[in-house]
Amino acid sequence: MTRILIAEDETRISSFVSRGLEAAGYSTVVVDDGAEALERALQDDIDLVLLDVGLPSMDGFEVLTHLRGQGSSVPVIMLTARSSTLDTVTGLDAGANDYVPKPFKFDELLARIRSRLRENVATGGLSIVHQDVVLDPLTRRATVGGRELDLSAREFALAEQFLRNPGQVLSREQLLSRVWGLDFDPGSNVVDVYVRYLRGKLGADRITTVRGAGYRWE
Repeated sequence: MTRILIAEDETRISSFVSRGLEAAGYSTVVVDDGAEALERALQDDIDLVLLDVGLPSMDGFEVLTHLRGQGSSVPVIMLTARSSTLDTVTGLDAGANDYVPKPFKFDELLARIRSRLRENVATGGLSIVHQDVVLDPLTRRATVGGRELDLSAREFALAEQFLRNPGQVLSREQLLSRVWGLDFDPGSNVVDVYVRYLRGKLGADRITTVRGAGYRWE
């Protein structure tokens, strides 16, 4: 499961964000101190960091500078009540992937988190990970919650398209072209058939039908 570190010393904000993220299917770890945030962010199980600037013992800019200085490429989204251009530039120059001023709407923060995680999947290691689903394109292995699945080549290719584009609506035309290399045939239901196969193996609630548009990985 994707794990997000929330480094925030305002309990009201950290609790609100943590509850929202866990409702969206993520695992969270909450810390309220800069030195502790740095130590925790350097551990391998953290997939993204929400980093408040105004932390005790070490502020967010210092945490980020040390984090990048030690070679970590974990995505970092800065959270701050400071909205000046200078602070934004300072954070981005230090290696932040995004910058969200307070107060913020949770839906916007969630969209930014998903975007940064997608970027990390696209540019990271060989495995494609979304929550508890892991695909390894090199070995063609697929697991859900650590349990290995038997996917055909087409099923794997279709699952890969969904995991590389979580939250986006993919039309039948797009999927037919990318997975089967075919131009759209309005009489073909092959995409629908394989989506049904995937739902049976990965879980019916993971792929949503968007009427008149296509499918979306939730």
